[in-house]
Amino acid sequence: MDRRNFLKTSVFGAAGLSLLPGAGGARGSAGKNPLFRISLAQWSLHKTLFAGEMNNLEFPVISRNTFGIDAVEYVNTFMREKSRDPGYITELKNVCAGEGVRSVLIMCDGEGKIGDPDEAARIASVENHYRWVDIAAELGCHSIRVNASSEGDWNTQRDLAADGLRRLSEFAGGVGINVIVENHGGISSNGSWLAEVIRTVDLPRCGTLPDFGNFYMGKKEGWYDIYQGVEELMPFARGVSAKTHNFDESGNERDKDYLRLLRIVLDAGYRDYVGVEYEGVEVSEAEGIVLTRMLLERCRETLTREYP
Repeated sequence: MDRRNFLKTSVFGAAGLSLLPGAGGARGSAGKNPLFRISLAQWSLHKTLFAGEMNNLEFPVISRNTFGIDAVEYVNTFMREKSRDPGYITELKNVCAGEGVRSVLIMCDGEGKIGDPDEAARIASVENHYRWVDIAAELGCHSIRVNASSEGDWNTQRDLAADGLRRLSEFAGGVGINVIVENHGGISSNGSWLAEVIRTVDLPRCGTLPDFGNFYMGKKEGWYDIYQGVEELMPFARGVSAKTHNFDESGNERDKDYLRLLRIVLDAGYRDYVGVEYEGVEVSEAEGIVLTRMLLERCRETLTREYP
């Protein structure tokens, strides 16, 4: 695959880094299951995808063979036009099976406000997500990620978002899919508010996807404390997004203490996938993915000694 080879070449040329196939799900040195496994969020390659240099069917292949990551997190934007064709979903499922790649979740955007003040619009948004629930089930995902967007004051937005999420979670539960909410801008990036929403929904199929880098609430409100936010959202987590932007010379994230963040994750009892989600501009997408994966692996090795 020419595009895959191009990406691999760009990684080696720009980063000079070694890639180890299957590293995302590798067992620890003592033969134990790892503290967490590593998946690849498709948004890490959004520039490449928008430029037409890779398509959705190639994503699992590139994840496994170029980046050594055997679990993927899709973004619905990159399969929206094809997703109504059952044959396309079957083909994607077969690609993953052939590569030994697990489909973890689908991040869903552009389907309306799930907490819209207008009840008809809110219900329409909920129903717009139904097909993504069905696709997630067909692909073997455990969740779809949605946005808790709404309007109004704290309590109004909480109740409206909870209503939409409850409706969707009741539907998704019928096919064994979780509905998880990311801190994704506005009031949803307030960890206390989002945790309150999930408690209001009060359904086992409704949880969170804490994102290490999405705690910016807007110009007026500024940044929510990322460590506090992750701690508030982890009790409901069904996934974790390891968002990165900038790296220092040692390969550490300049603006986030990853060991501290991952300790919060582990202290909550979480032992599932942590998704690589590079969104920086200082290095290429390919290099950023590798740096993020290596950062997670170093942290995992250190934390394995702390969490036997």
